[in-house]
Amino acid sequence: MKFETNTTGCPTIAVTGAAGFIGSRVVDRIQAVHPEWNLIALDNFYRGSIRRIGDVDVQHVDIRNRDRLEATLDGANIVMHLAAISGVDGCDTNRDLAYNVNVQGTANVVWYCRKAGAGLVFPYSMAVLGDPTTTPITVNLPRNPLNWYGRTKLISEHTIEDMVTDAFPAHLYLKSNIYGEHEIKGKTISKETVINFFVNRVFSDQPLTVYEPGTQSRNYIHVKDVVRAYLRSGEILLEQLSSGETGVHQYEIASNEDPSVMEVAELVAKIALEEEGIEKEVALVENPRSSETLVPDFKVDTSKAHEELGWEIRHTVEESVRELIRKKA
Repeated sequence: MKFETNTTGCPTIAVTGAAGFIGSRVVDRIQAVHPEWNLIALDNFYRGSIRRIGDVDVQHVDIRNRDRLEATLDGANIVMHLAAISGVDGCDTNRDLAYNVNVQGTANVVWYCRKAGAGLVFPYSMAVLGDPTTTPITVNLPRNPLNWYGRTKLISEHTIEDMVTDAFPAHLYLKSNIYGEHEIKGKTISKETVINFFVNRVFSDQPLTVYEPGTQSRNYIHVKDVVRAYLRSGEILLEQLSSGETGVHQYEIASNEDPSVMEVAELVAKIALEEEGIEKEVALVENPRSSETLVPDFKVDTSKAHEELGWEIRHTVEESVRELIRKKA
């Protein structure tokens, strides 16, 4: 299908989940980096609460409503599909909702892309891997999710791979654990991720609690680094659309830091003492989860993203924790 812009000659980019932690940053950065791009922002406001970002209103649209979704996406050349029920606990608590949003909602987005020939950006989670069989981790490792969140993301990955052929280009991201904050018009946008959880605990009367065994490793990447990768995909997808290219490109999006959860908690406690003189206990507690990987090594090979996207990591865990603690003090 021929790539067509609107009457202004500029591409139109749609962002689902635009009121959320990552989506709001994407919309904000597109306006800053590519003000010539037209934007469609949508969210059902299940968790996100941002109604306007810069000059863009976030439209109240639920991706489960295919007719409403397609009417809203009409004219979009690229869809950055970030709407999801995220996290192991959130998906296990309400499996029907997670399935309807993460699987059926994503299928609706993919069906639009197939019919319209629109490019797609879609992040899935390291949770699709289950216990990684080898390191460094790459997109080519076997899939064996241990929880419902990972299962819903895996189903969507398969849906995209099945639907993309000869129809549209798609960039799929195997994304590691996100952390950090950003601001929209002076409002801090955050999420209760592992590192953010520990930093918030610094300013409470509760210890930094680590689920047993504590040696389980995770890879951590800052939200700002993630968003820059998505914007780079947008630029490349426009080129691929112009040349008529279709098919899936998969990328690992992660940092070069994969400490254990205990090491992260101890780092936060150390920085809290150095920066604010706050002494925090780190407590190892019983793990209520039975469906997450406990591997002690979580190194990720991100060379493909560096080489093909020209993407680089700019934020470190230590620098970011110091910044967060200083800001909240």
